[in-house]
Amino acid sequence: MDWPARSPDLNPIEHIWDIILSRSIHQRHATLHHRLQTVQELADALVQNGALGFGIGVFGGDSLTHQDITERAILNSTVQACRALAMAEGKDFTFPLQPFTAVSVAVACEASKSSKSFQKSIKLIKKKNWRVDIRHVFNSNYHFDAEKFSNGRKIITDGLSALKASNKRENFEAAREKLGEILHPLQDFYSHSNWVEMENKLPNSNLIRADTSIGNIAAESRATCRSCDGNDCRNNILEDILQEKILTSGYFGIFTSTKPKGKCSHGGIFDRTSRVEPKGGINKDEFSSSHGHLHSDAANMAIAASSELLEDIRGAAGDRPFLQMMGISRGSSKALCFVIDTTGSMSDDIEAVKTVTASIINSKVGTDKEPSVYILVPFNDPDFGPLIRTTDPNAFKNAINSLSANGGGDVEEMSLSGLQLALTGAPPSSEIFLFTDAPAKDTYLKSTVIALTERTKTVVNFMITNILGFRRRRQSGDDQQQQRSRMLTSDNQLYRDLAQASGGQAVEISKSELPVATSIITESSSSSLVTLLQAARSPGKAENFTFTVDESQSTNTSGSLFTGFQSVGNFKTLQLKTQVGLWEIKMVSTNPYTLKVVGDSPIDFLFDFLEVSQGPLGGFDIVDNRPSAGANASLLVTVTGSDSATVTEVILVESSGSGEVNGSVEAQGGGDFLAQFDRIPSEDFVLLIKGQNSKSSSRASMVTFQRQSPTNIKVSSLTITADDSNSVLVPGTPLSVPFSVTTGGAGGTFSIQVTNDQGFALTFPPNLSLGTGGSANGTVNLTAPLNTTSGTEVTLTIEAEAPGGTDSNYVVLRFTVLETVTDLTQPVCELLSLQANCSEPCSLSMWELSVHVTDQAEGTGIARISLKQGNGTMNTSMVASNITLVSYNASCCSPDVELLAVDQVGNVGSCFYSVRRTAANSSQAVNVTTTTNIPAAVVSLSTRAAQSLFLCLSITILGLKLPFEMGIN
Repeated sequence: MDWPARSPDLNPIEHIWDIILSRSIHQRHATLHHRLQTVQELADALVQNGALGFGIGVFGGDSLTHQDITERAILNSTVQACRALAMAEGKDFTFPLQPFTAVSVAVACEASKSSKSFQKSIKLIKKKNWRVDIRHVFNSNYHFDAEKFSNGRKIITDGLSALKASNKRENFEAAREKLGEILHPLQDFYSHSNWVEMENKLPNSNLIRADTSIGNIAAESRATCRSCDGNDCRNNILEDILQEKILTSGYFGIFTSTKPKGKCSHGGIFDRTSRVEPKGGINKDEFSSSHGHLHSDAANMAIAASSELLEDIRGAAGDRPFLQMMGISRGSSKALCFVIDTTGSMSDDIEAVKTVTASIINSKVGTDKEPSVYILVPFNDPDFGPLIRTTDPNAFKNAINSLSANGGGDVEEMSLSGLQLALTGAPPSSEIFLFTDAPAKDTYLKSTVIALTERTKTVVNFMITNILGFRRRRQSGDDQQQQRSRMLTSDNQLYRDLAQASGGQAVEISKSELPVATSIITESSSSSLVTLLQAARSPGKAENFTFTVDESQSTNTSGSLFTGFQSVGNFKTLQLKTQVGLWEIKMVSTNPYTLKVVGDSPIDFLFDFLEVSQGPLGGFDIVDNRPSAGANASLLVTVTGSDSATVTEVILVESSGSGEVNGSVEAQGGGDFLAQFDRIPSEDFVLLIKGQNSKSSSRASMVTFQRQSPTNIKVSSLTITADDSNSVLVPGTPLSVPFSVTTGGAGGTFSIQVTNDQGFALTFPPNLSLGTGGSANGTVNLTAPLNTTSGTEVTLTIEAEAPGGTDSNYVVLRFTVLETVTDLTQPVCELLSLQANCSEPCSLSMWELSVHVTDQAEGTGIARISLKQGNGTMNTSMVASNITLVSYNASCCSPDVELLAVDQVGNVGSCFYSVRRTAANSSQAVNVTTTTNIPAAVVSLSTRAAQSLFLCLSITILGLKLPFEMGIN
């Protein structure tokens, strides 16, 4: 596009801003093709001039951004939760060295295998945080601008209610998304208001409570600022405002310079109100901002406030669920997820699954390979579900054991509906195993399932039995009737396509082979297994593949390279003797095959494609669906599992093996690397990264590594976006979700398909008409039934398909169902009695107390009372529907106790009691207080977990025997 000439009255940054404002939102694809350097200049100009609260730039700087503040608060709160769990278990806890990192915190939490899922959770929360600036830039409520304090708090408290409801039902992904959204306005309060200028030393705790006063807010008619003296805005807030502790915040106007008389402005080059009396601004977003001299104070206050919010969430959920929300678990970070056909012919399969499941669970419970969560989704016809999710291995075994095979009717079953439910209910980057002996009836969900596997980066394996045998189905009304049928090649191809798209396997076996096949493939799905190489060839051809092994458990290379070989059905697995070096596999086959090499290593990577933001502030946004075919591209790669690993190469490898695109790589700090490409392949591809890792400070100890993404990445010339600003669904009330479809190619009639995993009622346009290179808008209306439980999560997938099915893209949105919350008050404590007779030695004397914990008369009732501090004995009993009696006794060596009381909607009350001797006269002094504490972090040394690599090769082919050769260079 042509850039308009710059007016002599505008400086270069104002000129860039006017260009941004002149763009139509539907010119996105033209913008995407604009050279990356200009994009970076726009982002830098915006960030450097304080238009964004604390900055949202992906690429950092000297000032603290929302991402920095968010990550520091998460790391601090996670450390405290892990410390509390260790103390409750009577274990010592060693704090990681500061500054904390996701890897060091995971190691300190004895959850080193969770470092990748922990980093993934942090990235999601940070992404949702910075998107507030991209998608709500003009909404003062989200930024505490224009003295919109009550509105800003409502966003925080309403979001907090939804978050707590999601956690209660273990819908942690929805909770993470909501957490990022509400952290942004909470953090902006300290940069955009005068809280710091009033010399407050603690955060405003009333911002996360709906039943209290935020403070003394300036009246609309009251002046709050004077014009700055030149460029010095240090003293532009009026003295009486500061002395009387009157809350105010700056006005911000991009299109208008209007503000009430005498009011402060936000400030910065893009704020037109700052050019009107009183001139200047008060924001502290960056060191270069109007009040930049207070940037560090505001950022530190925002970190403390974010930590306080996280502590409230932790108190409502409990330590273990809080850590699960953060992606931290003591064992494996992955789920063990089974989707099982329960129709009549599956009785043998179900018995095999029961046996294998019991063996897997019994061998992994209590080890670092124990799954973080267990998920089961049964399906039949016409029913499927419900999804069963538990962290209790015995409960999972009981759920599996309760399955029985019956019914089914015709041959096809609702396999993709069950898989859709699993994909939306399992954590991202899970591995799912689907067991069936029947074709899919709901084939219309194929594109939805592929979209969900791409979006969640989840691997799906299909265990398909009785391909060559006869299937028995019980007919309706006659359970002895048998029906003979075969699964045709076309039926199996659907499962093969879905497996290949996700990076999984379609294992075709007899029913008698199922136990062996299931055992092999589930053992190869450990959370610490990383993909070194993956390829699919159809038709097959002779080809050599190479991969690098970067660490080993043994250097003994004598004897055969093979330590194990298993073959069942079309699935063959070789276990190799691990040896560092460059390996080569020679495949010789004319049959279609897939090849996958995995190794056991903590080092892996996360990635996101970046695009020019559609928002008026420009900069980068993360691509949540398919990237644009043929366009230049930027990719943000994050190394996980190591604080010393670096990325040296990022390559886009076409899945057909016919070509690759190399990118330029630049380190961004904190384990992030920006890769830039002059084009994206026009066909499906995978991402291959190469890098180096240091086991010590010596350069001689650097080792190279190679990792690959298992899921195929598809491209599209379609763009589909949707407005998910209202992510809360009220039962019985339709929610309108506007969406837009844009094509970079030919126009025509585009098909629209919308599905949700809960079966909620919805309406949407079946198609949209687009001109060449044009756009069209539509609206989805989604309604949850009146009896839907608060905290229920619904995943909405909107798909657009070009005429003739030549191209498609999607958007996946997540909503939380929440009934209107009327209980806004915390549980309170009433001390009934406290008896202490403490003397030396303290171990020979005891003290005790009795407390009534009450939820208000109209409250939802007490859900849980626990000890946040103290190692005595606590007993509880219900006195009335809203009153609980707490009795506590402890040794005088443990003179402090803190009770944590949570009601049914997650309001948290904390009561602290102490019995101590005074130093003056040794008389007994009883201190009774009610408070909320955030423990300070303690710095101490911890050792880095050892890193090792175990190599396993899985080869899956369809049909004939596969000859191959293997060597090592």
